Amino acid sequence: MFRYDRILLAAAGLLALGICVAVAWEDARPGYAPYQEEFKSLVEERFGPERAAAVPAGLQQIWLEGAERVDRCTSCHMGVTWQGLDDVPQPFTSHPKAPLAHHPVERFGCTFCHGGQGYATELPAAHGWVEHWEEPLLDRHLSADYRFRDPLAFLQFRCNLCHRFDREIEGAPYINRGKRLIEQKGCRACHVINGRGGAIGPDLTRVGEKEPEQYDYSRLTSLPTLFGWQIAHLQNPKSYSPETVMPDFGFNTEDAQAIALVLLSWRDTDVPAELLPGAILRDVPTPEEAERERVMREGEGRFFVEKGCFICHDVSSFGIVSATKIGPDLALAVEDAPRRFGRTLDDFLMHPSGTMEVVLSKQIPLTEDERREAFELLKKAYEKHMKEQGAQDGGKPR
Repeated sequence: MFRYDRILLAAAGLLALGICVAVAWEDARPGYAPYQEEFKSLVEERFGPERAAAVPAGLQQIWLEGAERVDRCTSCHMGVTWQGLDDVPQPFTSHPKAPLAHHPVERFGCTFCHGGQGYATELPAAHGWVEHWEEPLLDRHLSADYRFRDPLAFLQFRCNLCHRFDREIEGAPYINRGKRLIEQKGCRACHVINGRGGAIGPDLTRVGEKEPEQYDYSRLTSLPTLFGWQIAHLQNPKSYSPETVMPDFGFNTEDAQAIALVLLSWRDTDVPAELLPGAILRDVPTPEEAERERVMREGEGRFFVEKGCFICHDVSSFGIVSATKIGPDLALAVEDAPRRFGRTLDDFLMHPSGTMEVVLSKQIPLTEDERREAFELLKKAYEKHMKEQGAQDGGKPR
């Protein structure tokens, strides 16, 4: 009996030792090893043993010397450059061909476009879902968190890091939409963007570099992130910046998402210049844009730009165009004030009522001299408007 117990004890000890060795071996194995074994089996099944024998083993990495960056993503994502694996699940799927035609993996690596932590070899570290790593993988899960319709929408944000000065980026509909809206809404009239623009709002040239701690997330009902804050602020500016004069443009969710992607992409990039041979490297206005900006900045109506009146109002005869058009055209204020308020324009400017009483006392406070100047300019704008209207009517008096 005693001998039998010893045998059982020895067997149990050997079993325990075996388990410990197995656990230690599995723990010592790199995280990519099981994926490489599975990929090799997949290749053998699809393409035969000869192709499978050529599958590399061990740590795979791409060293980008100019950027001093290493990407080890292909240690697991081994099918990136293979053909015929489009229908297999990640991490073995073939990469779409079109992007690689201009961004070959051996030159650009992976994380410049996809985000993540390139030198990591274990999940979730490689996908960047770890504390203090601020560049997570821009995958469909992240897009789902923000309810994007396009599961790869966040990838477009990385495109604009290199192509911020391109008018349009192929394959980046969200970024293109955001750029168009920024142009259409006249954001540059209040904000400096790439060295050009107004000074009413903050400089947006590198707004994507602002630290998370600079934002107040207390009113957010969505994810408390920079991106979530930008979306909420774009849709309801005064709720998140109570002192702002930025109007509510009525952006829907997709509009706000598109603009927020552009804003967060406006930052310095560590992509080396040799990888940007076809990218536009500075913001060059078209002749029409340059002239429009000159008129706003230096023209007869510059007073209304400097004071911020143009945020809500056109002054059409002076070439001042409001993106929001919340209020009436001030070129007609001389006849509009008596009709709407039963008072002359000069009296209304000196003693405003209704909404304008709040605007001229808190948002755009004007001294008495500035109000007189505004009156003289608006008389001139009205006279110019009447002359233009008369010319259009063939010289007939109105």
